[in-house]
Amino acid sequence: MPVAVVAYSTAWPLQFEEIARDLQAALAGVPSAVVEHVGSTAVPGLAAKPILDIDVIVDDVRGAVAALTSVGYTHRGDLGVADREAFFAPDDDPRRNVYVCRRGTLHVRNHLAVRDVLRARDDLRDEYAAAKLALAADPEMDIDTYIAGKSAVLQKVLAVADLTQDERLKILRLNDPLGG
Repeated sequence: MPVAVVAYSTAWPLQFEEIARDLQAALAGVPSAVVEHVGSTAVPGLAAKPILDIDVIVDDVRGAVAALTSVGYTHRGDLGVADREAFFAPDDDPRRNVYVCRRGTLHVRNHLAVRDVLRARDDLRDEYAAAKLALAADPEMDIDTYIAGKSAVLQKVLAVADLTQDERLKILRLNDPLGG
């Protein structure tokens, strides 16, 4: 299935706010829970796949998993990423990826760093958008190749974040396991 990247939509932050309210209500019994809009839809002006990425950052992963399943989210497991639990949403309005993540992990720090750097640096945001649009322009593009193809720009983004060289290398290996 081809990868669709579209121009930034001002609807995305509004959609996130609505979903975040619902998630916060569901997570009322999980005192440490913070709901963060991450990924490209969280960066004003950035072209993106029209799917919200949401990290629920917690100290109590089990409690958060139980809270989300109780309101209709379907737990998918960690999908190979330690300290991150993935969910199918109970509906597709809006389309979204929801993850429960243990606070302080490299996965969470990566998501927040990319978002924050791209919000602050228009030059990197625009370079990242150009790479994403070029990759998505290939009608034969698959999601794994798309993710790997963005790695070089993401490494530039992470180089100005507060991640160590070793942490950036771990992220590179996760995003591009074939070294491609």
